[in-house]
Amino acid sequence: MDIDPSVREITSSLARSHPMFPVSSNKISILNEPPEFYALLLDMIRRAEHRIFISSLYIGSARPELIDALRNALRQKTQLHLYLQLDLNRSTRPGPSSTAKILLPLLEAFPSRVHISLFRSPNLRGILAKLVPPRFNEGWGTWHAKIYGVDDEVMISGANLNQSYFTNRQDRYLHFSAQPVLAQYCFDFLRTISSFSYELLPSTSDLGHHSYHHEGYVLHWPDPATHPHHIHRKAELALSSFQASHRTAHELGNTAPLTPNSQSENVIVFPIIQAGLFNIREEENALSLLFRHLRPKPSSTATPTSLSHPLVDLTSGYFGLYQPYQEHILASDAETRIVVASPKANGFYGSKGMSGRIPEGYTLLEQRFVRAVQKAHRLWDPMASGARGRGVQLSEWEREGWTYHAKGIWVSPDASSPPVLTLFGSTNLNSRSARIDTELSFIMVVPSATPLADASGEPVKDVSSPSSSAMSIRLQLADEISRIRAFAIDWKGGKRKVRFWTKVIVRLVKGML
Repeated sequence: MDIDPSVREITSSLARSHPMFPVSSNKISILNEPPEFYALLLDMIRRAEHRIFISSLYIGSARPELIDALRNALRQKTQLHLYLQLDLNRSTRPGPSSTAKILLPLLEAFPSRVHISLFRSPNLRGILAKLVPPRFNEGWGTWHAKIYGVDDEVMISGANLNQSYFTNRQDRYLHFSAQPVLAQYCFDFLRTISSFSYELLPSTSDLGHHSYHHEGYVLHWPDPATHPHHIHRKAELALSSFQASHRTAHELGNTAPLTPNSQSENVIVFPIIQAGLFNIREEENALSLLFRHLRPKPSSTATPTSLSHPLVDLTSGYFGLYQPYQEHILASDAETRIVVASPKANGFYGSKGMSGRIPEGYTLLEQRFVRAVQKAHRLWDPMASGARGRGVQLSEWEREGWTYHAKGIWVSPDASSPPVLTLFGSTNLNSRSARIDTELSFIMVVPSATPLADASGEPVKDVSSPSSSAMSIRLQLADEISRIRAFAIDWKGGKRKVRFWTKVIVRLVKGML
């Protein structure tokens, strides 16, 4: 695999420390709009033969087609099983529209084939757990991984399963078809999490130790020997052992080896678990490696002393960069373009009560970041050249009637080349994702070989060619960035006023934003 020098070190390091999955580039598609995501999800469910496995924060009530599709699939195919891994606090809010109540009829209709697990962060416990209202208890940590799989195909996103995510809430969506090893990894990951999650059961079920009734259903705890508030050690061991077992499977030859200099149409996909609550910090380690090894190289098109800098595009709908990530960016020589949600594109814009201050709180975090960029003398200068490149640019995304939820990183060898690496999945790259939520993301490395060109210099569009097939993925990633940046404008946060009490609240909640 011809790996670009800009990402060769991180690729080699991840290959030694993580599970990895070679994936044929013609089995990958990158979706761009929420309706595409929803249409493909419904199609996958209808085609499922043996298993549907879904991980999300919650399932909303606005679009009954999703539940209908699941019900019809289970009714028509008697061997089909449904596995759901969701967040307990978000899924059990009081009222008829709670996820648990939406799913209960499925569970009652197919009790032996529907398996619903609800993760509850042990961060919120004791008297505080009784005092914090349901709408705010997510602040102490959530189950945040987004996986949508059936049989041997899987779609990785940052989107949840609610009306806006299907219509006008922008996210990212990468679909992998005919990938039994990658799909099995994702399925096994969810089953590992279920071993320290509550199980949703009908109200007629027997109560076990640490289990309880709630709004007409039972939340069953599967491990009487471990208290739900004290799962830290169990979760750490389970996740560490899980990653080690899948890494061992690769080393034993169950997946194709990494061959950095061979011609191949395969991309390499590395799963990255971040669960700071359980001392699992793979995302932190991977991003430290990434920025440490991003170095400028001599340019082949200019003077001998000029440099060609890697270009990093980064985005988050909830931008409050985890402090170590900010330090990596400011210390790096990579040119970095960041897109954040404008206040109007924040999902909490216009909310009542304290949550209505959340967009303002992110403005405060953005202002602090820009001050740090200024102090480091890294403000974006499009005319700059030399050792530190053009610096760091902050833009904000705004599209009339839309909100913004996309997150991830793209790395290009230089500003004129399409990306050779992307990080995608559930992480928002902020303190909350790093420290209190439980995340699953992926790093995908794409071969850097350029395709053959015709007489006019245009790329040969022969997908049977390994180099052109891989280049197609790189061009899709470049298009993904372009579509995001099409709605990006100059950051205006420096002119926005942040109220005194918003500053107080941000100080009090610290890394919960």
